Amino acid sequence: MGAGAQGAEHPHRMSCDVAVIGGGLSGLACALRVAMAGKRVVVFERSSEERYPCNSRIATGVFHVAMNSVSLDPRTLEARVREAVGEGARADLVSALCRNAGRAVGWLRESGGAQFIRGGEAPFYDHVLAPSTIGQVGRPWQGKGADVLLGSLEQKLVAHGGRVLRGHAAAELKMQNGRCIGLRGEGFDVAARDVVIADGGYQNDPVQTKKRISPVPERLVQRNARTGCGDGLQMALAAGAALADRGGFYGHLQSRSALTDDRLWPYPWADELARACIVVGSDGRRIADESRGGVYLANRIAALPDPASAWVICDHLAWEGPGAERHTSPNPLLERMGGALQRAPTIEALAAETGIDAGGLAATIADYNAGLPAWPIRKWPFYALPIVPGITYTFGGIAVDGDSRALREDATPLEGLYAAGSTTGGLEGGERFGYVGGLVKAAVTGLLAAEHICR
Repeated sequence: MGAGAQGAEHPHRMSCDVAVIGGGLSGLACALRVAMAGKRVVVFERSSEERYPCNSRIATGVFHVAMNSVSLDPRTLEARVREAVGEGARADLVSALCRNAGRAVGWLRESGGAQFIRGGEAPFYDHVLAPSTIGQVGRPWQGKGADVLLGSLEQKLVAHGGRVLRGHAAAELKMQNGRCIGLRGEGFDVAARDVVIADGGYQNDPVQTKKRISPVPERLVQRNARTGCGDGLQMALAAGAALADRGGFYGHLQSRSALTDDRLWPYPWADELARACIVVGSDGRRIADESRGGVYLANRIAALPDPASAWVICDHLAWEGPGAERHTSPNPLLERMGGALQRAPTIEALAAETGIDAGGLAATIADYNAGLPAWPIRKWPFYALPIVPGITYTFGGIAVDGDSRALREDATPLEGLYAAGSTTGGLEGGERFGYVGGLVKAAVTGLLAAEHICR
């Protein structure tokens, strides 16, 4: 029977040791771990669909730590994560991730039924969920690695006495004397010793994204499952938890055509081409330091008054080089899939076709070429690729410690409340918009929350 069927006046009452909000990777991993320890656990999933959409279900399935193999020794990983996220990240979160990444992947394999393969030559492809979607166009997630893993985790959870209740949207945390003692939703009331929030980021909440990410969130491509509304974050804040938001989001540079053509996300993206060449606005001037990469550029462009005003500019050699570097690159996928691309025999003609200020663009390219870049803009035809930021998940969220315990404003734990996955904050973001990896963060924080509950 659906959650709402009981009625708000006479809610269905239930009790458990652990209540988990959200049935993605972090929630299911946490639930399975506590169930294996003999705890009574229930996962409350808002969607009523059997294969409910969430970011971890539609993911490519690459487990990495800041684009490094999870098999690296923890000290090396910690140094590389600190370099990626910059100053301001919580030291205990950095250590917890790096010291437990390999162990979490091993646990998923041994206890969760995950199957990993090597997905490519780069070290960050060392652990990719099978069957893999790498190299495939579109969003072929059904029956692929991440979808299979979530199904396996749920099956094993049920075998250990746990439950997943679909169509049960948590709406409020129950508090007593400063401790979380359960949750409520439409038509149900739950008493629980511990509650774990694992319902993802707030990328699909236009109010929160306008406040923290972009002045015009509707001009961002939602390259995600479109289910992350930040409900858990708002519940936690109302209960007294602190917000940890270093700013920004994980995402990529998508074709501007993806705003109206749903086929054009998550791929192709223009990250490698943008990093090798220049990104300009309508005035023809560069927007940011392209060498910092696609995630950084996506964040900088998202903060513009119009996030759909940026262009990647390159020449023919770069279009055939970094423009075709990976299976995610725009050459040749973009035009095959109907995405917009402007080309012209001269810079002046390119400016005329795109509406970019001709004088500004010519001056920018002259300055750029004078710096002797690896990919100068000299060989015709010249290309202009209209881009927009694509957002996958937000970096800010519930403040947590290294055990995934939710924290108050004074940095003390809020008893009975945990948070895991991309609903947490304090690690990623910062001035560099540092990204460490959504799947590995979900697995580690979910596992650590469970293990602290079981102590």
